[in-house]
Amino acid sequence: MGAALRRIQLGNALSAFGNGFTVPYLYVYVAKVRDLGASTAGVVLAMLAVAALVVLPLTGRAIDRRGPLPVAVVGTVSAAVGALGLGLSATEPLVVASAIALGAGIAVIQPALATMIVWCSTTLTRSRAFATQFFLNNLGLGVGGLVGGLLVDESHPESFVRLFAIEAAMFLVLGAAVASVRLPRSPKVEDTVPTEERAKGAWRAMFADRRMVWLCVLGFVLFFACYGQFESGLAAYATEVTRIAPSSLGIALAANTAAIVAAQFVVLKLVERRRRSRVMALVGMVWTVAWIAAGLSGLVHGAQVVATALLISTYALFGIGESMLSPTVAPLVADLAPASLIGQYNSAFALVKQLALALGPAVGALMVGRGMYVSYIVMLVVCALGISGLSLWLGRMLRPGQDNPHRAVAALPAPRAEVPGPVETTGSVPAAV
Repeated sequence: MGAALRRIQLGNALSAFGNGFTVPYLYVYVAKVRDLGASTAGVVLAMLAVAALVVLPLTGRAIDRRGPLPVAVVGTVSAAVGALGLGLSATEPLVVASAIALGAGIAVIQPALATMIVWCSTTLTRSRAFATQFFLNNLGLGVGGLVGGLLVDESHPESFVRLFAIEAAMFLVLGAAVASVRLPRSPKVEDTVPTEERAKGAWRAMFADRRMVWLCVLGFVLFFACYGQFESGLAAYATEVTRIAPSSLGIALAANTAAIVAAQFVVLKLVERRRRSRVMALVGMVWTVAWIAAGLSGLVHGAQVVATALLISTYALFGIGESMLSPTVAPLVADLAPASLIGQYNSAFALVKQLALALGPAVGALMVGRGMYVSYIVMLVVCALGISGLSLWLGRMLRPGQDNPHRAVAALPAPRAEVPGPVETTGSVPAAV
């Protein structure tokens, strides 16, 4: 890993650490500590998502025109202002405005950092780079949440101000880290789409790429069926149907993080030389088992230990699936993108993720809230199976270098040794596969 990439990864890990300080406590802080009520807390959480949905369609164009570094720095400043504003605000307008700044900043940071990682990596090193980013993100969030829990005190608002101040400082650290990075003059990708496509419009060029469109559909199902259920549908199902204690739900979330941290690099060695479409299809099967385990946890009446174990295993299986996706999906987005549209592709995929994270919790909470427990589990089992089907279908569209770059590079003919003799001025050069 180069020095530039190490700085990006370190700054990203520290910002995740700071973000972990506040994520679990934002609702409680707004509703109870600032005494602004549950409705205002709901608006604040909604504004985080709405702000992201507003800025992401514009972010890709800015990255491709200005480069990812200045866009990332602007995002870190906006996120820092929003985080500090949340800690200092005591009125509804200021809290909402701060949430908008925070949500917009985080949304801008994600595709900008992804593009910087693409610029600083090669096709063969990209999977490991994104896996490392995902590992450090989860480690930072987990450690930050644990430390934040030790520092927070609901009866003392100043303790929350301290948490948000730490989060703001960590965003500024990320900004300083990326500002010091020397990026290559151009991204290390092949421009697989003619540059004339840029003149037609970035969005039109991207929608003309059926592989990217199919990957966005797959991405929506992935994020809807997993990440979109963690904080709403699955948590509600766990407490209302499985009837586990809130403390056990915390253990389940910890099991998810532990599975990612423990399995990430072991999984990376197993999957980085295999076809990406097959790995994503396997994730669908793992998550199918996870959702079946969740459904069974609601049927094991009178055996609470078994039910709790089943639900915790659900979260752990999700973590294993996530560790398989991190070296697969983001690098594939990069390898599908032409050099002139890397920011656009990353921003579009981030937008798809944000839409799934906005719709997933709403659908999950609504179905569980209305007692549609069986339908909820069946829907998500179907989604998980759909992930497998969509992945295999996408694999039929991908070129060998996109589906399995390691094997494609290995299949290239070895360079011939130079033999002394007259230099031939005619002849053809073998085309790269």
